[in-house]
Amino acid sequence: MLRIIKNFLNGLAFGITETVPGVSGSTIAIMLGFYDEAIHSINHFSLDYRRSFRFVIPLLIGIALGILIFSSIMDFLLDNYSFPTMALFIGLVVGIIPQVHSKVRAHPYRFEFKTVILVIVPIVLLVVLSFMKNPEPTEPAEAIKTISIPFMVFILLAGIIAAAALVVPSISGSFILLLLGLYHLVMYSVSSIRLAFSDTTLLLNVCKVLCPLAIGILIGGFSMSKLIEKLLKSHHKVTFSIILGLLIGSVFVLFSDSSTYQSGMSTLMVILGVFTFACGVTASFMLSKKNV
Repeated sequence: MLRIIKNFLNGLAFGITETVPGVSGSTIAIMLGFYDEAIHSINHFSLDYRRSFRFVIPLLIGIALGILIFSSIMDFLLDNYSFPTMALFIGLVVGIIPQVHSKVRAHPYRFEFKTVILVIVPIVLLVVLSFMKNPEPTEPAEAIKTISIPFMVFILLAGIIAAAALVVPSISGSFILLLLGLYHLVMYSVSSIRLAFSDTTLLLNVCKVLCPLAIGILIGGFSMSKLIEKLLKSHHKVTFSIILGLLIGSVFVLFSDSSTYQSGMSTLMVILGVFTFACGVTASFMLSKKNV
């Protein structure tokens, strides 16, 4: 019973963490000591399904509850304090970069052309993609009313990619959603669940977002965990070189995203943004140091 409660609490911490872009749930899992067991349970589910069920079910319940509890808070902050909130996210990403760089850097240091290319390509790709995005942010409350089938397929694919990110230490699944332009929509959808049961139209719209996302996460969690685990073991430096490029490029993407400034800019907002950015860098750097 104590083990079930512990797994539930671990899941709760993981779920709360995953609502914050830039903070890796995998890092928290390593710190709390259940990362290896989670990977083992996913990769070897069929070999010992009873043990896996006892571990996975309370963990998933905790994750779901953590996301439900914290998503409303994040939705409120993004609506009313978008710049300080996004500055915190950017700080969290910046704070991870030195630790990821240490996994890429050669010892002793020497210039490696292949590594530089692997870092630069994701940066260029993200910068190009950022210029292709719609410069005007669409309010989630309006966007959720026009979800098409092709967009649902995109959400499903985003769920698969986000699930792969959940397995990689230092990369946040919600951060992937933010890069793909889905984070605000997903947070709004999750925070609207309690209202959706009294509004059939809203419930249908929420399901159009969360159902394909959940299916994508399940597919990605089971299919990508083995691949990511193998890449991290067999191609460690290549994998983290690409991750480093994605992190550096994402700083530009987040600063250039119009949703960062949607709640307005003022002297107070800038001061708060500088403060939250510094807090994010410090917290992320200290947490990532534990993820060695």
